[in-house]
Amino acid sequence: MCGITGFWNPSRTSERQLRTALDQMLDVLDHRGPDDRGSRLYPEKGLALGHTRLSIVGLDHGHQPIESRDGELAVTVNGELYGYKKLRTQLACETLTTGGKSDSAITLPLYRKYGLSFVEHLRGEFAVVLYDARENRLILIRDRFGVKPLYYSVNDNGIAWGSEVKSILKHPDIQPRMCPKAVIHQMMQVMVPGSTAFEDVQALQPGHMLIVQERDGRLETSLKRWWDLEFPESHVENADPAEYVQGVQDRLIDAVATRLEADVPVGCYLSGGIDSCSILGLATTLQQSPIKAFTIAFDSDEYDESNIAKLMAQRTGAEQELLLLTEKELYGPAFERATWHAERTFYNTLAVAKWHMSRRVRACNYKAVITGEGSDELFGGYPFFKRDWLGREDDAGIFAGAILAEEDLRHPAWDDLCGFTPSWIQPWMMTLARVRPLLSSSMQDLMQQYDPVAEVAGAIDPAQVRGRHRLDVSQYTWCKTMLEGQILTWGGDRMDMANSMEARPAFLDHHIAEYAVTIPPDVRIRDGIEKWVLREAMVNVLPRELYERKKFAFMAPPAHTSPVIRAALQDMIDHWLTDARIAALGVFDTKKLRDFIDQAWQETDHTIARRNDIIMNHALQLHILHGQYVEGMPLPAVD
Repeated sequence: MCGITGFWNPSRTSERQLRTALDQMLDVLDHRGPDDRGSRLYPEKGLALGHTRLSIVGLDHGHQPIESRDGELAVTVNGELYGYKKLRTQLACETLTTGGKSDSAITLPLYRKYGLSFVEHLRGEFAVVLYDARENRLILIRDRFGVKPLYYSVNDNGIAWGSEVKSILKHPDIQPRMCPKAVIHQMMQVMVPGSTAFEDVQALQPGHMLIVQERDGRLETSLKRWWDLEFPESHVENADPAEYVQGVQDRLIDAVATRLEADVPVGCYLSGGIDSCSILGLATTLQQSPIKAFTIAFDSDEYDESNIAKLMAQRTGAEQELLLLTEKELYGPAFERATWHAERTFYNTLAVAKWHMSRRVRACNYKAVITGEGSDELFGGYPFFKRDWLGREDDAGIFAGAILAEEDLRHPAWDDLCGFTPSWIQPWMMTLARVRPLLSSSMQDLMQQYDPVAEVAGAIDPAQVRGRHRLDVSQYTWCKTMLEGQILTWGGDRMDMANSMEARPAFLDHHIAEYAVTIPPDVRIRDGIEKWVLREAMVNVLPRELYERKKFAFMAPPAHTSPVIRAALQDMIDHWLTDARIAALGVFDTKKLRDFIDQAWQETDHTIARRNDIIMNHALQLHILHGQYVEGMPLPAVD
């Protein structure tokens, strides 16, 4: 697990200029790789490759960039490549040597053998930047689901890239500016796939590669999709569910076993959900020594599920590290640091809680944990998936306002794309409607010509949803937007790597995913029970209380649920949302925003109050991001 960054500017051929620029870009990625730093400069090309290393596999022989013996190829890799020992041995039998024993070292001989299709032979979570001097081309590659981040910016001078946007913004040719359209998307929570909060900085989409070719001193770029989550056009009818239960069980055991391999201890994140409890249960029997389990607890009965996590830890004999978080930890300096690491807004302080947890993991001398992300996406675990297929349930509970909309909404762009408007985007459409009146006149003008809901729909490949089952469509569109855009960023990699800690989501192993899409809908969700096939596969691993439990909303308590939390959020609002800062950002009408906040604290309807909390979080963080990245304000220390 590492940080990668660099640039290619054909006109910038001074070695000193290259070194100065690259060092600045690497400096802000130290948290991703505190164990080692490496670089490779090509002054005659204006090309610089940089790498910061968190050593987990091949502790003493994983320095990067990795170069071929003839000097024609060089690569930087962020992530973990599983099954590398077998691949390395197979390559050696063909006299294709790796030139090292780290997992990343297999990339160059695989590329020599297969060309661009080498990426299809990689298993794991990864971002790769490979330079081929023979072809005079650079290749940026992102893993199938986007577990590992990779961003880039292209301008007339060339291209810059990085594991995090902040490294790109340190390049001398890049001017940090908030993107007005992206601001709208952040206020409604849903980003357009491939976009970021910053002008002229893009995210390489999951399962894609960007090919950069130099011709006559100029760089030409082209995007290629190399993998996608492809649901079949039809499913087996009246299928025997036992076959799929066994299929899920076999693949999940293999995925967890694979992710336990490391040259450092590997722990588990443990919430009270089926996903992480399944991971811990399997890891416990796979591993010879006891597993360390890390659990977040909140001082709110409605949002805390640590009691179930304790049951699972006791059942497995795991050594549990329980981290109780209050408003003191969820707001203030930690909130600001989490925002800086996220590089976008988040609707709930669960992101801050995840930052604290990764900090505790490192304090316990662990660098890697296995996590449960991806299970809901693959097996139909979220309530909006069930709603899209089976219809509404009367009681949305704490899902209302944030996860589920309290009324049915439609949008023509989504109706045209899917045949219906997915339930997962409907609460964010309601959030957008509440935000619109608060915007400044210039942003109101933009909204007259720009439809953010339609823009998200326009980024989805119609060929992957048309003719598919409604549940498949709902799952696919969520995976292409919110899985990568929030769960794997501010809910995953960015908060974990903030404290130099690697997360390994076993459910997002592509062997599981490619099997999961073939599971008939009535096996994924059976008799109204979400993730039925996973429950049955893990029935003898899970406590009975958890096996029979409905989906729980894993989020931190919103501000309106406690006067103490409200006061903590209001303190931040008073500090950041001054008249001068609101005017400098230019997104909101100052009076309308202040009136909204005043009225929000008086709201008694819990559904509307949750939505108000979301809007206040987003508005606050937009001003924090502007202060941190555009104005260059320093980060606060956290006790």
